Amino acid sequence: MSPLNTAPAAPRGLRTAAIVAALVLLAIVAIGLTTRARGASELRAWTAENAIPTVAVVQPQPLGAAAALQLPGRLEAYAQAPLYARASGYLKRWTVDIGAPVKAGQVLAEIETPELDQQLAQARADLAKAEADAELARSTAKRWQSMLGTDAVSKQEVDEKTGDAAVKEAAARSARANLERLVATQGFKRVVAPFDGVVTARNTDLGALITAGAGSPLFVVADTRRLRLYAQVPQVYVPSIQIGQAATLNVPEQPGRRFDARIESMARAVSATSGGALVQMVVDNADGALLPGGYADVSLELPGRAVGATIPASTLIFNADGMQVATLGADGKVAMKPVTITRDLGKVVEVSGLEAGARIIDSPPDSLLEGDSVRVAEKPADDKAAPAGAAKKG
Repeated sequence: MSPLNTAPAAPRGLRTAAIVAALVLLAIVAIGLTTRARGASELRAWTAENAIPTVAVVQPQPLGAAAALQLPGRLEAYAQAPLYARASGYLKRWTVDIGAPVKAGQVLAEIETPELDQQLAQARADLAKAEADAELARSTAKRWQSMLGTDAVSKQEVDEKTGDAAVKEAAARSARANLERLVATQGFKRVVAPFDGVVTARNTDLGALITAGAGSPLFVVADTRRLRLYAQVPQVYVPSIQIGQAATLNVPEQPGRRFDARIESMARAVSATSGGALVQMVVDNADGALLPGGYADVSLELPGRAVGATIPASTLIFNADGMQVATLGADGKVAMKPVTITRDLGKVVEVSGLEAGARIIDSPPDSLLEGDSVRVAEKPADDKAAPAGAAKKG
């Protein structure tokens, strides 16, 4: 062929450079694919590992040989009497004020009763007239009866005079009873203390209009030498309460001081409102340290009732199946256990239905189900950081 039609051959150096560039490109692609595959594998492993929740585990604490039942209580005076007026009028004077000690029969106030005084005077006059009429009717009937054997009077007339005498005597008795009623009512002009105690309220003053049996009591007198203490005992503890059982209490105004009480009586019924039975205790208050109407923290020892355990309130799960706790078995699987709360103490609760040594999950996740696998946290730690590949993937 003619040398003019032959193409010049490519230089050897150019071919070598192209081959090296291709090899470098292939190496870069291979390295990228390998790195991407390793990151994806690490991400899958990290996701699978963190899909198992890490939980804290607590153990129930036994109640001990004797459990003390702590209850809120209310103090009341052993005897308390609101004193109302039984005679209408105006308050003439009062002799004691709130906080004053009084003796039985002591005059607390006096009421001025002009209308009652006039009624009493009229009743005395009515009685005098009725007795005079009765005396005349008796003497008349006696004379007519003496003439019954003669022809001067008839049997009918004698019966009429005798009947009239009986009517007049009945009228005299009625007038006498009315007078005695008014005399008794006049005795209520003086308001007196029914027993030894302390005046806890005074709701009247000089010149006040007093209406018998209406309005607020004029005074309230309370016997505070002994106090009644009332508390609601939860239904589950009612069988352990015995009459005469000892109790202790303390009050906010006497910090550090404990008072002795004794159970006097108990309502043998459970209140639908509180779910407990009302217990009445008696407290000696000779020194006046306790105030009626105040709040008290009551402690009742319940020997032989140490059945159950205390657990943190944060372990409880409440759902359609009722109250439960999530326990951790030896195989690391979750098992739901139903429990019954016997007493709520705030941060901890007393429950029944747990075995000794059970491992309970604290603050369980809402998604936790029966049979799930969990990881127990040895100690609080920061969340694991995702691997580099996972960070790039996110």
